[in-house]
Amino acid sequence: MSAGTVTDERRARLHRRVRFIVTFTITYNVIEAIVAIWAGSAASSAALIGFGLDSVIEVASAAAVAWQFTRKDPERWEKVTVRAIGIAFFALAGYVTVDAILTLTGVEQVEHSPLGIGIAALSLIVMPGLAWFEFRTGRELGSKSVQADAKQLLLCIYLSGTVLIGLLLNTLFGWMWADSVAALVVAILAVREGIEAWRGDVESPFEVLEDLDDEDEVAKETAR
Repeated sequence: MSAGTVTDERRARLHRRVRFIVTFTITYNVIEAIVAIWAGSAASSAALIGFGLDSVIEVASAAAVAWQFTRKDPERWEKVTVRAIGIAFFALAGYVTVDAILTLTGVEQVEHSPLGIGIAALSLIVMPGLAWFEFRTGRELGSKSVQADAKQLLLCIYLSGTVLIGLLLNTLFGWMWADSVAALVVAILAVREGIEAWRGDVESPFEVLEDLDDEDEVAKETAR
């Protein structure tokens, strides 16, 4: 169902769903940010601190979408909200890059962080389903801001994976540089997503799944 064919009743339901998603996102990421930044500071982990800051940015991104959907005409504020999300991506990339360089040059030493490993692993469990749910909702609404916020969650999944790998390599093999490399990978991804959001070019991060879903819908219509 395209945005142009969404009924008023369905649109109102989707708006409520967006508000639920961003409320859950904000709550979860506030907790995640506190744990990750505390653990990252204790371990001097650029990747883990970046992970925590990404959670802060996800809160800001979700808050921007929440604000948009409290307006009488959410579509009117679409461009402003998408660009705010783009700026959040750039801010994350800048901080993570500086912190990773400091670690690579030996200014900071990375310690082991079992708590960091745990919070990164938990995020890999929680975020994929939430991102998929939000992107589908935004796609049906035709809302680029909701889709951009879903891509912010997708970045969290990438970030969780790279941080987890970096922390595990450091813990198992003492490869402190792995943490910084993981952080720089995240910074590159953040810049890319920031550019796309700023341009309003929000592509689906779930293209294969969406193609399968579209095929199912066509099959259902044909069967009728």
